[in-house]
Amino acid sequence: MTGNPKHGGAWLRRFHPAPDAGVRLVCFPHAGGSATFYFPVSRTLSQSTEVLAVQYPGRQDRHGEPCVSDIGELADRVVEELLSLDTKPLALFGHSMGAMVAYEVARRLERKGIKPLRLFASGRRAPSRRRHGNVHLRDDDGLIEELKKLSGTDSRILGDPDMLRMFLPAIRSDYKAVESYRHVPGPPLDCPVVALTGDDDPHVTLDEAKAWSEHTVGGFELKVYEGGHFYLNSQAAGVMEAISAGIAESWPTGPAHVGPEVDGTHEPAHRPS
Repeated sequence: MTGNPKHGGAWLRRFHPAPDAGVRLVCFPHAGGSATFYFPVSRTLSQSTEVLAVQYPGRQDRHGEPCVSDIGELADRVVEELLSLDTKPLALFGHSMGAMVAYEVARRLERKGIKPLRLFASGRRAPSRRRHGNVHLRDDDGLIEELKKLSGTDSRILGDPDMLRMFLPAIRSDYKAVESYRHVPGPPLDCPVVALTGDDDPHVTLDEAKAWSEHTVGGFELKVYEGGHFYLNSQAAGVMEAISAGIAESWPTGPAHVGPEVDGTHEPAHRPS
């Protein structure tokens, strides 16, 4: 693992401790992704924000643990970890599957009287907009073919059968979590929601991204970037600025937001959906 993985439990990684930061950003990886995907976010925002990255079981230092193939259970476990921390104001950012987990975490926090500053939902259609999917039921070759289509997986990983065998169980479990998710109607969020999407993402239409507005009464904003499902890699600076500005707007008593100085949002491993 890159950086300093200090954390208060198995589920959270703190790469750049920021003890003086008055606000916290919790980041949720995509399917098959890991906490290190958000190392550049932590490095860039740590001057003003404590960045925590969620580490799902079944990957990297949690490789030996059973995967969790249910979005609700993932959210429950993350909420347990967050409630064990101090009561610092927090915002949530999730990409693709991570946006779904972040949304369910926000719902659970609000039911406990904790209102997130903002929910940033990236690369994912609104929870109420479902598409049928069966990727998790495909054989290994079919799963690998899907990864190639997304252009989010390091070609070195795809070309190394031994490494692929290590990653596929977690990827398959995550796809099962995504494809079996059913949105349970309930009160809309009170916190603002920012939906971020690529203009050429095959998994999210603009209408599906705009539908996030139906899930909040706290205000909604849509940000569209050039690119596909992993638009945020080539548009890292703009995404970082949106996060920083959004937190500053929701938390006006905090420090001025820091302009991004990044070289992209990359992790040294696979990046499926």
